[in-house]
Amino acid sequence: MRIEGRVWVIEKDGKLIDDIDTDMIYHNKYLHITDKKEMAKYAFSNLEGWQDFPGKAKEGDIIIAGENFGCGSSRQHAVDCFIALGIKAIVAKSFGAIYKRNAINSGLAIVECKDIDKAGLKNGDVVEIDLENGDIKKDGKTIAKAKPMSPVQAAIYRAGGLFAYAKSI
Repeated sequence: MRIEGRVWVIEKDGKLIDDIDTDMIYHNKYLHITDKKEMAKYAFSNLEGWQDFPGKAKEGDIIIAGENFGCGSSRQHAVDCFIALGIKAIVAKSFGAIYKRNAINSGLAIVECKDIDKAGLKNGDVVEIDLENGDIKKDGKTIAKAKPMSPVQAAIYRAGGLFAYAKSI
């Protein structure tokens, strides 16, 4: 399984931002919103310098971030806002445990890559990610090696989420 998309490198002062919590991803003042399409416009609404992200993002884009992405609460909105925007994958050095589980269950591709900061990516670069072997390529050259999806994660992703997967077995 391969995906390709334009990247957004979530950084400040040339360094990937670590510990982006679910409140930075989706501020608690918008938790009353239940329409997923409406959620899209509030992605990164509480992350300094990234509040305009929803207006710039396009379907198929890929987010690149630092350590512990999605730490904090179990806020499902923090996954759903990216799905509503059409974000294809999130590549981070690591993920908060609850966020990781919510993303997998929702069918959002999350990719752990400890060395993604060394890949030299800039906003707008196009990458290809092989979810099964972990290769991340730019212009046909491998620039980073990520942790491959587990067979169960891949099956849930292919099905479009845990509920769809459960119906198929």
